[in-house]
Amino acid sequence: MIVRILGEGQWQVTDEHLVELNKLDDQVEAAVEKNDEAAFSTSLAALLDNIRSWGTPLPDDSLEDSDLIMPPSDATIDEVRHLLEDDGLIPG
Repeated sequence: MIVRILGEGQWQVTDEHLVELNKLDDQVEAAVEKNDEAAFSTSLAALLDNIRSWGTPLPDDSLEDSDLIMPPSDATIDEVRHLLEDDGLIPG
């Protein structure tokens, strides 16, 4: 799957990491629901760091459609609250 981190670029991440990414997404969503800034910052950083470490960066000139779009690392809790859908940032 292709994951875009807004303001950074795209990564090709294999499906084998989807379960772990969903767990991290759940942590982000729980922090947003509780309005817990500290937990939000930590969990968002962990989610994005794992996408970067598990994924292979795509060239900047790549025109691949993104399967998932993640907020930038400096996103606020309110910005992410607006991005969340019923299933969080990562559906499933």
